[in-house]
Amino acid sequence: MEIIKSPEEMHAWARARALSGKTISLVPTMGFFHEGHLSLMRMAAKQCDLVVVSLFVNPTQFGPNEDLDRYPRDFERDMALVQQEKVAAVFAPTPDLMYPQGFQTQVSVANLTTHLCGQSRPGHFAGVTTVVSKLFNIIQPEVAVFGEKDFQQLAIIRRMARDLNIPVKIVSHPIVREADGLAMSSRNTNLNPANRAAALSLSTALQLARERVGQGVRSVAELTKILEAHILSFSGTAIDYVSFVDFETLEPMTVAEARTVLALAVRIDGKVRLIDNGFVIPQAVG
Repeated sequence: MEIIKSPEEMHAWARARALSGKTISLVPTMGFFHEGHLSLMRMAAKQCDLVVVSLFVNPTQFGPNEDLDRYPRDFERDMALVQQEKVAAVFAPTPDLMYPQGFQTQVSVANLTTHLCGQSRPGHFAGVTTVVSKLFNIIQPEVAVFGEKDFQQLAIIRRMARDLNIPVKIVSHPIVREADGLAMSSRNTNLNPANRAAALSLSTALQLARERVGQGVRSVAELTKILEAHILSFSGTAIDYVSFVDFETLEPMTVAEARTVLALAVRIDGKVRLIDNGFVIPQAVG
């Protein structure tokens, strides 16, 4: 496995492999790997001849009051984990290499970014789409694999790739959960034992929504009241949003149906912002 820092060196590496007839799948990450990341790498290995993992904590997708400085990092730990997977190269540039002095170009998607996380994190998705478009240009993969936990991000990247005619197939991997149902996230390491229990408010809210829909409750207004009360019953929780949206357009829905995804964002103890999502009718998945 090779560790590559320079965008130019990464592009040359990928170009040489492509010219030799090898196909490349990309797994974009911000590091601090957990089983969710490793699952993406395993899926990527099934898609193409070679897997490239990017490891870059992208500063442009963090707002001024967000957790860029607190985002967990451990490069040596990450390399020990990734070496156990079928990964040919890790692209780990520094911010000054990805955003050199004078950088002033941005890639943004319009409508999809106005919903959900886009309302409380202005500029976040422009940072995501800009860095992902740069990764696609540098590595030029045939396939890119993303997790479904970042549901809105996945929809936005698919839209960007279609709109800009980027010849990459976007493949998604289902959410990987811990034994108690908590969606795996690098930010989970910022939870202490006392507030980790509150983090379960998201996955249990999703389960509760499915139960109520199964019992015939289809009014989004009614479901929202039920879920908000449930989440706030956990100590230390603050709701960013409880939203029922169309799985493709992300437009809000008034009645829960097969196309409906419940998307959740909750702050735990005022510090750790967690997200989760899922179809309210599980049989609709896929």
